[in-house]
Amino acid sequence: MENLHHDIKVLIIEVLNLEDITPDDIETEAPLFVEGLGLDSIDALELGLAIKKEYGIVLSAESDETKKAFYSVKTLASFILSQKQ
Repeated sequence: MENLHHDIKVLIIEVLNLEDITPDDIETEAPLFVEGLGLDSIDALELGLAIKKEYGIVLSAESDETKKAFYSVKTLASFILSQKQ
């Protein structure tokens, strides 16, 4: 799971071009949106597309499960693992 957390952090940095941030700067349980990392809805769309491409997961923007999954790196990792089983 730690490897997946790290991979997601790297993906976030690469997809969103966060040049001044390293994976160690992103807290695993901190919110990704508004507070925490401070991402917005455009970032969510880009990140969702990258996750779909990288992990082959179908995401629904209208789904409450998807919205909850994007809360933090930890919740996103759990969601990815649950969808791959």
